[in-house]
Amino acid sequence: MTATNRANGVPVWRAVGTTPLASVSDASSDVVIVGAGPVGLTVALDLGRRGHRVTVLNRLDCVAAGSKAICFAKRTLDIWDRLGVGERMVEKGVVWNVGKVFWGEAADPIYSFDMLPVKHQKMPGFINLQQYHAEEILHEALAQLPNVEIRWGHEVVGVQPREDGVTLDVVVEEESYSIDGPWVIACDGSRSPVRQMLGLDFEGRVFEDNFLIADIKVNEDRPAERWFWFDPPFNPGQSALLHKQPDDVWRLDFQLGWNIDREACILPENVAPYVRGMLGDDIEFEQIWYSVYTFQCRRMAHFVHGRVVFAGDSAHLVSPFGARGCNGGVADADNLGWKLDLVLRGAAPVSLIESYDYEAIVTADENILNSTRSTDFMTPKSLASRAMRDAVLELAQGHAFARPFVNSGRLSTAVSYPASALSTADEPDAVWAGIRPGNVALDAPTGNGWLLEHLTGGRFVLLTCQASVDAPPGVVHLALEHIGDPEGLATGRYDLQRGSAYLIRPDQYVAARWRQPTAQGVAAALNRAKGNN
Repeated sequence: MTATNRANGVPVWRAVGTTPLASVSDASSDVVIVGAGPVGLTVALDLGRRGHRVTVLNRLDCVAAGSKAICFAKRTLDIWDRLGVGERMVEKGVVWNVGKVFWGEAADPIYSFDMLPVKHQKMPGFINLQQYHAEEILHEALAQLPNVEIRWGHEVVGVQPREDGVTLDVVVEEESYSIDGPWVIACDGSRSPVRQMLGLDFEGRVFEDNFLIADIKVNEDRPAERWFWFDPPFNPGQSALLHKQPDDVWRLDFQLGWNIDREACILPENVAPYVRGMLGDDIEFEQIWYSVYTFQCRRMAHFVHGRVVFAGDSAHLVSPFGARGCNGGVADADNLGWKLDLVLRGAAPVSLIESYDYEAIVTADENILNSTRSTDFMTPKSLASRAMRDAVLELAQGHAFARPFVNSGRLSTAVSYPASALSTADEPDAVWAGIRPGNVALDAPTGNGWLLEHLTGGRFVLLTCQASVDAPPGVVHLALEHIGDPEGLATGRYDLQRGSAYLIRPDQYVAARWRQPTAQGVAAALNRAKGNN
């Protein structure tokens, strides 16, 4: 069994202990973050590295264990690498790029797929890493920042918004206090107390199905790949999923159906037949954590409410197939951090935060759409739907054209914002391949590392082939002729020609591009990207 003790009904990975009220700082905070999960810690690290004073309030006094996020996508790894922790995550995690899809009793997959189709990038397509390990790495990075304070065991019980800030009422053990800040970021999970205290709610769909998660420890020599089964013999008429994690821990998911006894389903004697059916009758394993979950694909109507901003599960929920939950939340943190930084420094209007509301909702809707389609494909609700799904699986065995229609979870990738108000459209007569405005930058090897490593300074970057193109004040000029492009991949991926230029946002998204940039055009695009329209 995992986690040895429990606090507030939560399994414990590492006990921290309550932060005594007498030891907390009385200095004012630029931002107060509610919740110390991966999303809250990521945005704290982003803002902390930018020099802002950040206070994180966490209801629990421990790092929680249990069945939580494990699959972290390349885009999340790129974000964490920008924040100085990506290599640690990859070093600890199980790297995988290949997924396999099985159907029925066949021992061989009907096909496989590659999550890193564009090679020669620093980060892999995916890693598997237990959430508590990711949180520990983020904690260690935050411990190096004297301007970031995490308060363990401090529960928010009241929210008082104002026009210029927010006051939070906090309880710690038998005492209480209030904390005030210009901005509050609610990263307090799917049951968000902050959301409830503001009288806000989710909109969307709850699916009539349940899945069993079995985290087990087993010394099993299997490849680090994602294996998904439709209608396997060990779970007939349902689906199943297998992922390898660090420390000889494996994540097994089994579809159960709707009308189940949730308590009975997690009894060891009832889980064992599923595990042995998937891994073999003679498998020896240790129970780490068993739980049952129900799909939800829902979100808030808006994520920005005055000076209270919602991110991660507090703002949106998706089914776990596709690994879009925590990855979508880290994308929220990435989108919000640089914008709030500019606002706090007086370099952009407060209205810039409204672009977070738009772009984060675009991301959430993309994730919800893909998660909904995945769930509908995996759990057909009629004979006609099942016949259609099985026909697609049949075709996919021998025909590549059918494989994109097989939906075992469209795995998380970076979401584009083609209609974002922060993006400048291409020149009308320009002919481009490359990366369009509103899309995330693509990595490539350089003469001294990787391209995305040169886009980690938290500032706007003007990317060009040669140094003769001028960058406006406040923009870093990055010329390929200076950093090197030994294989020509950066030039090709961006379709860069002599005189061309890209303006790249602090979150590594493309804001604008030009075949023949002018100082006036670059300055206008920069203003637009800062919300000064």
